Amino acid sequence: MGSFGTTEIILIVAVLFLLFGASRLPQLAKSLGQSRKAFKDGMREAEEEERIEQEHRQLNPTLSAPQISNLNDEELTAEMRRRAEVKQQ
Repeated sequence: MGSFGTTEIILIVAVLFLLFGASRLPQLAKSLGQSRKAFKDGMREAEEEERIEQEHRQLNPTLSAPQISNLNDEELTAEMRRRAEVKQQ
């Protein structure tokens, strides 16, 4: 059930030709390939960062995980506004 037969693939290609036209299909395929590559690169970078962070935690066990602050919603909103103002300056 997971694979497409020849008839289904031909039907999909025909619909794509009708929707996008023959001139746009190569551009569409190229952008799809670039998006896929960027996604894979991002996943690879995230995995590498996680690995480095785990190694750092193993080498320095005295470091604790970031603490959740005791700010309520209003204080948190005010702090976010203050940081946004500082960033704009």
